[in-house]
Amino acid sequence: MHSSLWLTLLIVVPLAGALGSMLTRKIEGRAYAVAVVAASVEMVLTLVIAVLYNNHIAGAQTFDFATRHVLSAPFGLAYDVALDGISLFMVVLCALVLLLALLGARDKRREGEFVSWLLLLTSFTMGSFVAHDFLEFFIFFELTLVPTYFIVSMWGGAQRAKAAMKFFIYTFTGSVFLFAGVLYLGFLHQHETQGALTFAYSALSATSMSHGVAVWLFIAFAIAFAVKAPIWPLHTWSPISYAEAPTAGSIEMSALLAKLGSYGLLRFTIGLLPLAFVTMRPIILTLAVIGILYGSALACVTPDLKRLVAYSSLAQMSFITLGLMAGSKIAMVGAVLLMFNHGVITIGFFLIIGFVERRRATATIKDLSGLQGPMPVMAALFTVVMLASIGLPGLSGFVSEYLILIGTFATHAWWGVFGAFGVVAAAVYLLWGYQRVFHGRATGANAEVSDASTKERWVLAPVIVLIIVLGVFPHPVLERISPSVQQLIAHVAPAGVSK
Repeated sequence: MHSSLWLTLLIVVPLAGALGSMLTRKIEGRAYAVAVVAASVEMVLTLVIAVLYNNHIAGAQTFDFATRHVLSAPFGLAYDVALDGISLFMVVLCALVLLLALLGARDKRREGEFVSWLLLLTSFTMGSFVAHDFLEFFIFFELTLVPTYFIVSMWGGAQRAKAAMKFFIYTFTGSVFLFAGVLYLGFLHQHETQGALTFAYSALSATSMSHGVAVWLFIAFAIAFAVKAPIWPLHTWSPISYAEAPTAGSIEMSALLAKLGSYGLLRFTIGLLPLAFVTMRPIILTLAVIGILYGSALACVTPDLKRLVAYSSLAQMSFITLGLMAGSKIAMVGAVLLMFNHGVITIGFFLIIGFVERRRATATIKDLSGLQGPMPVMAALFTVVMLASIGLPGLSGFVSEYLILIGTFATHAWWGVFGAFGVVAAAVYLLWGYQRVFHGRATGANAEVSDASTKERWVLAPVIVLIIVLGVFPHPVLERISPSVQQLIAHVAPAGVSK
């Protein structure tokens, strides 16, 4: 198979699965089977791509599987896809999220439509991560709104309509700034080169501009990506959306769509606008630190398990932002690694909460206590995921958080100090939440719940394996991420990034 077809298949397979699921939705269980087959094929494809990926293409160039086809030269439209070490593991995460969400968070209400929306969301997210053209990225980025809106509004909880509308308005408004910035940058490049209109990443990265223009574009891009990530104070849509979405929707938004925000911040905001990096860095670092502390504080007092994970995700995504903006290669590598690790950890959190909610019909902490007695295996699995999120040495969260902290301390020590408080706070709210849910004596309905089934254990097995393996042996992942981060830093370095 020609190398350029691999990335196209990543976009097409979920689309085909969505179409197949819709066509077979009237036959009970058939749509779900089609979706699982499509998700399994997608997972295999990403693993093959990860094995075939060459991070030393043409010396310093680290983009692989590249292909570009101009669709409309006057409008600057092109199908342009490529993969590097930064997007590689986002693609793997995307396939993993889809497969585990289908297997562990099945929803039989209008199942054909539900799995079709999940598959469409995967296709659009894949397109965003492999897009090597800024306008193409924006189109895929914007398309993710549609399936997410319907997943939350049609299959969510009691406040699903409010949650879906809040998510849509926030994200769509942020995207207006992004669209204006994309068009401005494209036309600026055309005016500078006196050539054809293009939004190709390689072309835009060489565009000359004044410092003032770079700052305004940085702000426009950062607003859109800060909403998606989310970054304080543009995060207020996330707690209600994560809490009201069905389990599969919560997994998709927290483990995957949030990464589109941090990925866009790194790839397009920092990568294309190095002139504004030094100017904007203290502001974004401050917002990141506030997000870490604010998310941690609210996680301590929230009465709902899903919201606890939502506020924890706000703190973790802010930690990723801290690493991206710290201005050192070590911190950036740690941030990219945490993007993947946090996604895996969040899958585990929401799957376990979904399993508990399925048994008890609630995720309210005060209604859950003493579950360790009747559910010892589920408690053990939650413990592993929780300790990884805290950053226990030997588990995946530690490596990425350690790299971010030492990289940040090297360039911005005070921000690193406040960021470190977030690690301590995570231990407080997660351990306290665990105690309230699993410790004590189970009474009433809590005493009668069943432990993790064989299927549930198998669904969680990949999460636990990745948490342990990436905690003990992260080198294969780091050696693929590092050259791509180094290449990006070589472009941004004149603006004050430490190599």
